[in-house]
Amino acid sequence: MQDISQFYPLLNTPKKAVITMHQKPDGDAMGSALGLYHFLVALGHEVQVISPTNWADFLDWMPGVKTLIDYERNREKALKIIEATDWLFCLDFNVLHRTKHMEKPLTEAKCVKILIDHHEQPQVAAFDYGISITSKSSTCEMVYDFIMASGHAQLLDTTMAQCLYTGLMTDTGSFRFPATTASVHRAIAHFKDLGLDHRQIHEEIYDNFLESRLRFIGYALLNRMEVVYEYNTAIMYITHADLHKFDIKTGDTEGLVNYLLTIKGIRFGAICIDRDEERKWSFRSKGGFDVNTFARKHFEGGGHFNASGGRSSDSLENTVLKFKQVIKEYQNQLQ
Repeated sequence: MQDISQFYPLLNTPKKAVITMHQKPDGDAMGSALGLYHFLVALGHEVQVISPTNWADFLDWMPGVKTLIDYERNREKALKIIEATDWLFCLDFNVLHRTKHMEKPLTEAKCVKILIDHHEQPQVAAFDYGISITSKSSTCEMVYDFIMASGHAQLLDTTMAQCLYTGLMTDTGSFRFPATTASVHRAIAHFKDLGLDHRQIHEEIYDNFLESRLRFIGYALLNRMEVVYEYNTAIMYITHADLHKFDIKTGDTEGLVNYLLTIKGIRFGAICIDRDEERKWSFRSKGGFDVNTFARKHFEGGGHFNASGGRSSDSLENTVLKFKQVIKEYQNQLQ
């Protein structure tokens, strides 16, 4: 994989480009994809963003979202576009299998592939150009850096800024997490100088849910949370019946795991959700406990040092039981 700087001169020649991200895209995945989309369009390229799956309703306000193709719903159309593209930008994921059913066509695509990501252990052999910096707050910050370094920084406008601010905000926990560096605030200052209204974005992301979600959160905290003070750990599990009872949709469980870390003394929070095809884990930690390594070792996952995800093909009951067994190995680290 060549350094991303080697790709900059190619931006001057109009091409067909596809931008994609991980399945069930969050604010950073969607924000970085749409931010890059508007930038490449401004340069005169023919661009299509393809999401591997659907996305949360609270992202539907984002400029350009109506142009997206949902691969699972429009597979034939998406495959034709991928086959004809010159460039494939892969944002906010480190390995191709994180695109779910898109993995095979992306692997087989003959185009130039470009990675922009901040997760650990990228699949570098799969890409022609790329950049992977785990210390970066978000992929949105990296797309901002890409635009600034490309030689076309003058094209940055409030439309791109809206998209990129979304990922900066969500992936830093509204600028709370350690990855909120000075460069994050410098980027935001740039966006504000352009005229960005950050208040609107916060409201669209955080104040845009149905009543049922709030009732679901209360139910989950009361009935599905266990606190294991011996290991300074809190765990929550959500059953398939719970999802149906409260009509939970994509994005409604976003951020739920963070509630666990608000408990005094808790250093490790984990939530397991019983999805149709598998059990999905989210892990969060404070301080020096590495949930990326934990997820990779025990739950076929990975991510960042203090925030990662995993999966299990086992039943909800058995995978939660496994979690309770393996945390015993980390008692010293968690104390």
